[in-house]
Amino acid sequence: MKKHNFYAGPSILTPYTIKNTADAVINFADTGLSLLEVSHRSKEFVAVCEEARALVAELLQLPEDYKVLFLGGGASMQFCMVPFNLMKKKAAYTDTGTWAHNAIKEAKIFGEVEVLGSSKDENYIYIPKDFTIPSDVDYFHFTSNNTIYGTEVRKDYDSPVPVVCDMSSDIFSRVFDPTKYGIIYAGAQKNLAPSGVTIVIVKESLLGHVDREIPTMLDYRTHIKKDTMFNTPPVLPIYSALQTLKYYKEQGGVAAMEKLDLEKAAILYDEIDRNKLFRGTVAEEDRSIMNVCFVMNPDYAELEKEFYDFAVSKGIVGIKGHRSVGGFRASLYNALPKESVEVLVNAMKEFEAKH
Repeated sequence: MKKHNFYAGPSILTPYTIKNTADAVINFADTGLSLLEVSHRSKEFVAVCEEARALVAELLQLPEDYKVLFLGGGASMQFCMVPFNLMKKKAAYTDTGTWAHNAIKEAKIFGEVEVLGSSKDENYIYIPKDFTIPSDVDYFHFTSNNTIYGTEVRKDYDSPVPVVCDMSSDIFSRVFDPTKYGIIYAGAQKNLAPSGVTIVIVKESLLGHVDREIPTMLDYRTHIKKDTMFNTPPVLPIYSALQTLKYYKEQGGVAAMEKLDLEKAAILYDEIDRNKLFRGTVAEEDRSIMNVCFVMNPDYAELEKEFYDFAVSKGIVGIKGHRSVGGFRASLYNALPKESVEVLVNAMKEFEAKH
């Protein structure tokens, strides 16, 4: 039976990425060596790293002063690296979910944090909007997509200070203006590659302005100077990321991915709104196109496990909601074909007819 993979991360990868990575694990670049054992400083892998960084810059249309890094530690490492490198006294954050909340907690170690808006009191079902970014902070940080709760910011903020964005679960899913950002970071395991590498995009002119001493590994300038090769990088995820980036380019770039993602999300949200058994969990204007969260309507709450088992019987995997929300979560990352969304929608219709 064909599987339809809606896991939130680690998540679905394109067949192109999986096949090419698997081939390289056997014989990388005709070296006779596995990708798993080749030197990261070999000319063959250096070429991989250079091409991957160049493709990130091309697909996102980055200006020349923006540097692309592949770092370890996951996006969570950036919760401390960002304030370590940028915060002099104070920064502004919005609290829109678990990961934004964790980023705030880490930033408070380095200085004052002004929380401009929070939806925590309503279990993060909306994106705060009525706030002004102050001009007396060192930077403004937000999380663009909240994987657990299913909300998303699909715009670029106008800001008087540098903007830092955690795009872990929606990078490459929408066209944006990179000049509106000072730092962008994203864990790879949702829209790019297996877990183990994080893309960090840094406007170089923002660095070197804090008084504190920064540990070598946590200083962005270290990794820029060494072309992201200061220490042994996560070789396999970077190679997989390159394959995904090539695929995105072949498909027409970020604009093509955005068009498909919007179509997939519309198909599923339309069914959630139509079907008497289900309801969405977040404010409609803030609905994520990457992570669609929904639950059974109260009158049918006892059918939750039955529907989950029914979906599994159709080859649908990974739709169990996070414990913070419950119900169901369907992650519609770039690699997920529209066919899989249609299979889920048909299962919802069939289950409704049954009841």
